[in-house]
Amino acid sequence: QVQLVESGGGAVQAGDSLRLACTYTIRTFGVSGISYAVAWFRYPPGKKTEFVTAISGKGNNLGTADSVKGRFTVSRDNAKNTVYLQMRDLKPEDTAIYYCAASQIIVNVASTDDYDNWGQGTQVTVSS
Repeated sequence: QVQLVESGGGAVQAGDSLRLACTYTIRTFGVSGISYAVAWFRYPPGKKTEFVTAISGKGNNLGTADSVKGRFTVSRDNAKNTVYLQMRDLKPEDTAIYYCAASQIIVNVASTDDYDNWGQGTQVTVSS
């Protein structure tokens, strides 16, 4: 099991940047963070949860949604037990609660069903 805590959300103007952080704590003895892929999902108001991007335990990008490709970048620092989501050129349609999720086994990287560890979410609001 792993505990995840997101931070870095806030209210910004269109065109601004934000960097979200997902700090994880491994609760299973002998397991390191490199064992977990981490994904970012978002829950826009009035819509379904959307996959944003994901990164492997070793730092390889596992996929990025077309809607954010070229604007959002995922990275991780396993020494700091943190995964980052750098968001640039934010748009009002990026407004959502952003969640990070982790799993040791991924079949469909964009499916919420593949992740059994979730953070509490952080709100991002982009105004025009």
